[in-house]
Amino acid sequence: MNKLLIPFTALLIIIAGAYFAIFSQGEKPEYDYTSIAGVQGSSEQLKGKVVLVKFWATTCVTCVAQMPDTVNYYQTYKDQGYETLGVAMSYDDPTALQKFSDTFPLPFTVIHDKSNTLSKEFGDIRFTPVAFLIDRQGNIVKRYIGKYDKAEFIQTLEKTLAQK
Repeated sequence: MNKLLIPFTALLIIIAGAYFAIFSQGEKPEYDYTSIAGVQGSSEQLKGKVVLVKFWATTCVTCVAQMPDTVNYYQTYKDQGYETLGVAMSYDDPTALQKFSDTFPLPFTVIHDKSNTLSKEFGDIRFTPVAFLIDRQGNIVKRYIGKYDKAEFIQTLEKTLAQK
């Protein structure tokens, strides 16, 4: 079993790399959403803010492990025009999502992408975690897949926030 895990993981990384090479920086995804709290929003309303759109799932160990950092970044930078959208995948159980939100309150907008609308707008996301940093004009600045370098993320975020 372990002998198959390494080649499978390598294949996933290669496929993800090819995907991100094709889904180029500078694209402007346009989307509407309704948060799990019932608040409606859109990419148009977020223009003027730097936005992290993070695709995650309650069943994803890496996603859950990254949540404290995601919360910290939001709390640290929100007053500088930073917003976070936590997009739970369609396959995430609504009960598990609500339980997670009740147990570990998330201060940013959480969306359950039940119909895969957001995942399709961002290139048909199927695995997690995947995140997109978007500038104030709505352009994708950088994509993050799986574990990422926190210092590099902060540096890119601060540089993007400094741009007007």
